[in-house]
Amino acid sequence: MLGQREGVAPGFDAPTFLEGLRAEYGGSIRAVRGCSIDDEDRTGFDEAVAAASAADVAVMVMGDLAGLFGRGTVGEGCDTDSLELPGVQRDLVEAVLETGTPVVLVLMTGRPYAVAWAVDRCAAVVQAFFPGEEGSAALAGILTGRVNPSGRLPVTMPSSSGTMPYTYLHPKLGSGSEVTNLDPSPAAVFGHGLSYTSFAYTDASVAAEVDTAGVIEAGVSITNTGERAGGHIVQLYAHDVFASITRPVAQLIGFKRVYLEPGQTARVEFAAPTTRVAFSDRTLTRVVEPGELKLWFGTCATKDAEASVMLTGELHPITNESPRLTAATVTM
Repeated sequence: MLGQREGVAPGFDAPTFLEGLRAEYGGSIRAVRGCSIDDEDRTGFDEAVAAASAADVAVMVMGDLAGLFGRGTVGEGCDTDSLELPGVQRDLVEAVLETGTPVVLVLMTGRPYAVAWAVDRCAAVVQAFFPGEEGSAALAGILTGRVNPSGRLPVTMPSSSGTMPYTYLHPKLGSGSEVTNLDPSPAAVFGHGLSYTSFAYTDASVAAEVDTAGVIEAGVSITNTGERAGGHIVQLYAHDVFASITRPVAQLIGFKRVYLEPGQTARVEFAAPTTRVAFSDRTLTRVVEPGELKLWFGTCATKDAEASVMLTGELHPITNESPRLTAATVTM
């Protein structure tokens, strides 16, 4: 968007990704344009393919042009009728993939695109969205390995436009099954994110019963099972097994970031008020109903370690004074 304001100084330093990578990486980097963001020009394909063929790794930066009222690919008044990358960007990535050179795809976008094809074929896919003025340095540190990534997706990455709308908060019938010919499973689920190390969950626990006006206490131990230090976001999800209206198959009710050295274990304890699983009933009253909840801890919305809790007592209406924030503590 700044590029559309010719003659106006931005007033701050915002290095490009290439500048950030060159400042971070001591080796040889050859940069070619390949294609623009949103037109059909393929004249740069041959040069890009030649550069990738001669390289050890091809880092491809694709994405959006921020703008307003049709002067970009994302922004106010800039809609899309497709979830493919704008212009001929996918065609360029496909052409470079054909060289056999490992491809690291960096996506600087304003919306999630359908990139299942890239996740399956690229050596790595980094979803950076629009990372801001410090984004180039941050991305360069991750790509060189100086920084161990710990970010998590705040949205679902779709596998195709035909599976939309889709959210991790979908009801059971929103999942794929043998009665549908199109699998809605996403390319990457809500909360997903990889690291240069690995983590394991053990000893999940939760109180057997909690009053509908009470606090759900749940805990899990997490161990860094890899060879380098790293951060990890422990996520706590819930599912209301039986309710008076349809409830989502997963609902995030708490999370906590933990930093662990190799082999180190931490205990993460959550205190989630029952209002985290409240919903509007058929009278449009916000309530917590008694009944069984499934709880699990995960590296994303999928289940890693599971436990159950029974909400007991009367139907509990929610008021403005009801607590809503989940507390989390870490003991090493």
